[in-house]
Amino acid sequence: REKKLGKELRLTLRVPNPSIEKTEAKILLETLEGIPRSFDTAQIFYEQDLAPIFEVILPMTSSAQDVNRIYYYYKNFVAGKQSQKFFEGGPTVSDWIGKFSPEQINVIPLIETKEQLLNTDKIVGEYLTEKKLSHQRVFLARSDPAQNYGFTSAVLLGKIALQKLDELEQKTSIDIYPIIGVGSVPFRGNLKPTNPQNCLNGYPSVQTFTVQSAFKYDYSQKEVTSGIKQINETKRKKPLAIDEQKTLEIIDRVSEEYIKQISLLAPLINRVASYVPKRRKRKLHIGLFGYSRQMKGKTLPRTITFCASLYSIGLPPELIGLNALTQKDLDYFGSIYKNFQNDLNDAMQFFNKESLKIIPKEVAKKIRLDLTDTQTNTEHEKITSEIISNLKKNEVHKIESNVSRAAFERKFLG
Repeated sequence: REKKLGKELRLTLRVPNPSIEKTEAKILLETLEGIPRSFDTAQIFYEQDLAPIFEVILPMTSSAQDVNRIYYYYKNFVAGKQSQKFFEGGPTVSDWIGKFSPEQINVIPLIETKEQLLNTDKIVGEYLTEKKLSHQRVFLARSDPAQNYGFTSAVLLGKIALQKLDELEQKTSIDIYPIIGVGSVPFRGNLKPTNPQNCLNGYPSVQTFTVQSAFKYDYSQKEVTSGIKQINETKRKKPLAIDEQKTLEIIDRVSEEYIKQISLLAPLINRVASYVPKRRKRKLHIGLFGYSRQMKGKTLPRTITFCASLYSIGLPPELIGLNALTQKDLDYFGSIYKNFQNDLNDAMQFFNKESLKIIPKEVAKKIRLDLTDTQTNTEHEKITSEIISNLKKNEVHKIESNVSRAAFERKFLG
């Protein structure tokens, strides 16, 4: 009652994408049909007109058409049916059932692949055409791009997308509020209650940062409250200016090397993944590793399990593909990726040199250890050495508990 849904608090649903999640397509329709019902419930509870649900997130958005289908389906076939008559001269649906509110909803595209991130402005710009919207929220993925192209590539792709959205905002005069899906792991964004400034400095134009389970479980209430307060009190600024062509060249070079190394690491990752504690059922997103044929028959687990597998053997995934970076790239990072050293330092404390003995030699010889001199977390090193030994001896009954022990020491699973 104190913080009203639809006013002080948002309840935002993530719906299936019928273009990709075929077996769950009709769940989308059920969800949209339930929005007017939630409005009626809120009206009774709050004794005023409030839409507790007025926006949905569409994952794996690939085009403006994907977003338009949901926007217009709701407008024309959910709320729009209220004006339809059962028969000539008869009552309308709203005469019979009552009014359908809200009359339209906001649709937030969740953009996840390299191609779509680089075309964010085109997708959103086309969607905004012929609509009288005061603002538009756009969700940029961070975890899946990191798994598909490497963690530095994911950061740079996000910066290009944010620059394009800023240009679109100026062009259309419609306020665009970016959301970025960051986790507590450096590989997935490195947003922890103790370091909110890291993301605030790295993504100054972002309006909304997702907070994940580390905020709920792994830090004190005081730290969490302080971190959230700092995020909420920071005003949105202009994005960091970048040279798109130069940045794209780095992305292409790093992602190519990253993909080669991950392909070689896939069997080991999948072996360790079977001992990572299960969290929830979620389908593999359609992306670089979504279709096994694109990786010569090799598939990978979802990002959190993927990260957990590599961290559990003392090989932070942030290290994969970094050998493709030149000194010029690193100098350029000083202006566009100011948190690079912080992210790498946070990851490298969990590196265990023993990991280089169990990964393919072609990968081991390319792992760069010269970019940081961070002190190793000795307790984590000890546990990951046990996991490596367990794997060598096939002591499967010990691996899962050790994976959990290492995760507790890191304060994140993956």
